[in-house]
Amino acid sequence: MVKPALLVLAAGMGSRYGSLKQMDGVGPANEAILDYSVYDAIRAGFGKVVFVIRHSFADEFREVFNAQRFGHRIEVEYAFQELDSLPEGFTVPEGRVKPWGTNHAILMAAEKIHEPFAVVNADDFYGADAFRTIADHLRTLGGSRNAYCMVAYDLEKTLSENGTVSRGVCTVDRDGYLEGMVERTQIERLADGRIVFHDGGADETLAPDTPVSMNLFGFTPDYFDYSADYFRTFLRENGSNLKAECYIPSMVNKLIHDGTVRLRVLRSDAQWFGVTYKEDKPSLMSALKRMVAEGIYPANLWA
Repeated sequence: MVKPALLVLAAGMGSRYGSLKQMDGVGPANEAILDYSVYDAIRAGFGKVVFVIRHSFADEFREVFNAQRFGHRIEVEYAFQELDSLPEGFTVPEGRVKPWGTNHAILMAAEKIHEPFAVVNADDFYGADAFRTIADHLRTLGGSRNAYCMVAYDLEKTLSENGTVSRGVCTVDRDGYLEGMVERTQIERLADGRIVFHDGGADETLAPDTPVSMNLFGFTPDYFDYSADYFRTFLRENGSNLKAECYIPSMVNKLIHDGTVRLRVLRSDAQWFGVTYKEDKPSLMSALKRMVAEGIYPANLWA
């Protein structure tokens, strides 16, 4: 049985935070969030991890996140996302400094991945159960085409106590397949316990168990071909917009609405953690210490 690959989107970290936040220590032995993703992926049976990074911090990144660090327990490869990584016939417009988005980042790994694969953000903590859930499903796909999946989280497990968040709210049919995702912004829990979003002007309530996307998707390799075609269309229509980005949910929504693919929505009991605000870091560190005490993780992942 073919082992799935893990694709880690890490190219945007340096520009977004002014430093390589994905290297910031949060674990008891100074592990980064990314260490926990790789550790959980190894335990779940992934056979390879591909990091999408940029040349500007490649040496620094490779020095830390390499096969030696992970005890040679998983194959490690790198792909590079740059502004000029464009199809033939397209050029970077003058003044463009913003990256081309998460779906463009996926395209950069097309030559590295030939098996079913999962996609994660470098700076999100997804939880061991989420990796097991998506790995178990990807292993069933074999040589399938157009059979995608995602792990959806209960909205209440993805909130920050320190400010509002944006989430992709999912609509799921009765058979467990995704009908579409809508980005909701300024989501927060109010003092009365209600979870609301404000992007429509008025407070609109969301149920605590509303399924949301945290960019934990599973694809078969045909996704690269669809994405290449879609990115060319994106560039023709939006290339002159210096802030436009090509995102994974936009690609997924298009494929579903066109009837090209079906995407199974998997549910997990995992608790998501992130560092949207600097004040979120102590909460994450406390949670990791608790998980170590409960035996979910060792005190030193790579000892």
